Amino acid sequence: MPNTATLLSPFQQVFSHAHELVCHAPGRVNLIGDHTDYNQGLVLPAAINFGTDVYASKRNDRVVRACAWSFDGECIDIDLDNIRFNHNCMWVNYVAGCILMLQRGGFELGGANLLITGNIPQGGGLSSSASLEIALIKTFAQLFDLTISGVEAAKFGQQVENDFVGCNCGIMDQLASAMGAESKAIMLDCQSLSMSTATIPSHWAIMIINSNVKRGLVESEYNLRREQCELVAAHFGKASLRCVTMEMLEAELDTLNRVLYQRARHVISENERVLAAKDALDNADMTSLSDLMFASHVSLRDDFATSVPAIDKLVTILADTLRPDNSGGARITGGGFGGCVVAIVERHRVEEITQLVATQYPLATGLSADVYVCEAAQGAFR
Repeated sequence: MPNTATLLSPFQQVFSHAHELVCHAPGRVNLIGDHTDYNQGLVLPAAINFGTDVYASKRNDRVVRACAWSFDGECIDIDLDNIRFNHNCMWVNYVAGCILMLQRGGFELGGANLLITGNIPQGGGLSSSASLEIALIKTFAQLFDLTISGVEAAKFGQQVENDFVGCNCGIMDQLASAMGAESKAIMLDCQSLSMSTATIPSHWAIMIINSNVKRGLVESEYNLRREQCELVAAHFGKASLRCVTMEMLEAELDTLNRVLYQRARHVISENERVLAAKDALDNADMTSLSDLMFASHVSLRDDFATSVPAIDKLVTILADTLRPDNSGGARITGGGFGGCVVAIVERHRVEEITQLVATQYPLATGLSADVYVCEAAQGAFR
């Protein structure tokens, strides 16, 4: 006879009853436009077909019991009337933070049982935290009949990061997870929050290559980069680097600290690359897109200093095989200091590139990479 417990869903195993609903939110990969979002700049992400699922049911008390099934299966209770930061269990702070920000936004929540699972590679820069936030906000909205738009959900998610978790991120990750579109990239203006789409040609594939370099110093260095950008904006008397042109920056080359100049040069040039990359997608122009992606990597490596040697080696391996016939482009993606490379390649080259990475990358670094072939997916609030 089979073990009865194995026939039950994970939610039933944990909570002894069936879930009432399940909400999904995708992760995201940023095709181009890194470290521009918190500078009120332009980004070109796509939601991906990896994400977070939250299974949920209501409770009759003022407790949210959350179980991280994808991690260690641990369940932690959160008192709706006494939200506190948990220094011993980081993942639960995303749940507590979402509850607190919704409450501050004037929404009334009740108790709930939550089981959280997902398949986003952890620590790879694919926005597992934003996916979790958007999935949770969608869950609370459906469970308690809250009227929340995708943009509002993204703002709440950003507030969780900025005001509760302590990462001064922009809004790109949350908006991509909430408002992504199937088979399309989203060009987002992080100043106006206006969005437009660009179709990813069906014969192009998105490849995400996880370097398996443990991402170190991400939060401290991320926050430092933001502070550096704000210093340059303040130098020009502007609210953000979005208001600073390359001509203005070059005119102050002799008065600005060299590092600050480089940080700003990356952001300003990256905004220009985002605009050009959308045009390349719209025109199915792989040659231009390839040039832009490799140029973005160089800028992030040299001016913004967020790459690491193993990532650079991965991009070099890809450049050596893709650039001769302009059949794809690649760059570091995400916060940096490890994590993933994103490549957009002609679909017929996927298997070849996968094998190339599997053989050349370990020889060069002693590491092995995980390769994921992704599709652009629909956002949770689309």
